[in-house]
Amino acid sequence: MKRFLCFKFLFLLLASQAFAWGQNGHRVVGYVAEQNLSNKTRKKVMALLQNNSLAESSVWMDDIKSDDAYDHTHDWHWVTIPEGQSYEATEKNPNGDLIMKIEELVSLLKKGGLSKEKEAEYLKFLIHLVGDLHQPLHVGGGEDAGGNSVKVKWFGESSNLHRVWDSNMIESKDLSFTELAGFLDKPSKQKIREWQSSSVRDWANENIAFRSRVYDFPESGRIGYEYMYKNFDLVEKRLLQAGVRLAGLLNEIYG
Repeated sequence: MKRFLCFKFLFLLLASQAFAWGQNGHRVVGYVAEQNLSNKTRKKVMALLQNNSLAESSVWMDDIKSDDAYDHTHDWHWVTIPEGQSYEATEKNPNGDLIMKIEELVSLLKKGGLSKEKEAEYLKFLIHLVGDLHQPLHVGGGEDAGGNSVKVKWFGESSNLHRVWDSNMIESKDLSFTELAGFLDKPSKQKIREWQSSSVRDWANENIAFRSRVYDFPESGRIGYEYMYKNFDLVEKRLLQAGVRLAGLLNEIYG
């Protein structure tokens, strides 16, 4: 328990400066999801969001971090699964975690009976958290606060590994979120079905498999063009998968 509390404190201290995928990354996820909604789902979701797009709504959960009324949601953005362990075997955060809350939100939205205000809030939580789950370092190993404490030099500027994946690589492309979304692959119907058929816990486990790749950089911590070249395809894939899978969840709930 002491180790868990220490890791939690360190993660919150460092992650307070980091937003998974940054603004544009989350907007890409929302934009891709919106393109893959059924007509029935789109009408219901747009009504709940008061005709705000999924791209716009995707960053709401980061915007409210400064509101004390939502302090209880801070731990929902991440989950710890140490190497060699399964999520089921981990010591659970009593405040909730990324996997726990996505599963809970899907269950509550499917069950229904919510006020329109509460349903819209839960929907915006879900839109954001599915994006978070596809950023590899939001499934941490428990040693370095999801890469926040791993100091690096990004093109000579001080940064950390978490921020590189959140925003540095995406911002380096100097694209709007619609431009970046337009550059992503167009998955086949078979690939979409494959991605949507896996579970929330499967999506988290994919990140564990990416760890060796994410942490593969020089001991000097100086990273730039080569690291981007080796990893930006993974950034694009995870953004695309997040959008497609978010659409799958929403179609399942509202379609």
